[in-house]
Amino acid sequence: MGSARLYLAVAVGGFRRYASYRVATAAGVFTNTVFGLILVYTYLALWEERPGLGGYDQAQAVTYVWLGQCLYATLAIQGGGAEKDLMERIRTGEIAVDLYRPVDLQVWWLAGDVGRAAFQMLGRGVVPFVFGWLFFPMALPAEVTAWAAFAVTLLLAAVVSFAIRYLAALSVFWLMDGRGVGQVLMITGVFFSGMVLPLNAFPDGLGDVVRLLPWAAQLQVPADVLMGETDPLGAFVFQAAWAVALLAAGRLVQSAATRRVVVQGG
Repeated sequence: MGSARLYLAVAVGGFRRYASYRVATAAGVFTNTVFGLILVYTYLALWEERPGLGGYDQAQAVTYVWLGQCLYATLAIQGGGAEKDLMERIRTGEIAVDLYRPVDLQVWWLAGDVGRAAFQMLGRGVVPFVFGWLFFPMALPAEVTAWAAFAVTLLLAAVVSFAIRYLAALSVFWLMDGRGVGQVLMITGVFFSGMVLPLNAFPDGLGDVVRLLPWAAQLQVPADVLMGETDPLGAFVFQAAWAVALLAAGRLVQSAATRRVVVQGG
């Protein structure tokens, strides 16, 4: 119980930290809304030429766009979450202090990132989504159970997102610099999560592959659950399997990285 309270406090601290950046949050809301408008009209034109693309109608395509803008910062799809701070602490050697703390390193960073995600959802994600709902036709469920299932997928998506970024951050123990890793995270996150185009609309073969990758658990799976395009139980299993696999991989890499830590400068 004491550990649970500790990690809850870390999550609350993560929430409060990002809540203090009010101007940045307002700018993010504006940016996501503008990009949402650009993508919506692009999607409407595309779906007019290709009705039923990816198994979606126009309302579902619009819903997908605004959900993507809602989850963009929430899941740090392009990076910029806990991994950014972790990379810097590894680079400067401050990670040695973290390793002396009587806490679980992975869970500590996970808790902080969940707090960050919660704020980004409420502070930056909800407004663009509501804007889209007010001004465009969207395919949203009326059943409470559908929204509850969607909420579960969001939590699992946050864990999968963290696990991917945590693994990437640990590579800095060997690379000693996280800038290149950050660029890779940005490219893979945007492409493989379906931020540009739903994974369902990818060509056969490539689409089959990308829908099996962990990035699909971040946007495509929650979107399909929200719009009733997939079985929620199957979605939970898919996301949970990737979460467990990636967190376990993170444990192994963390163990290898911290077995003998050499801090720069000494």
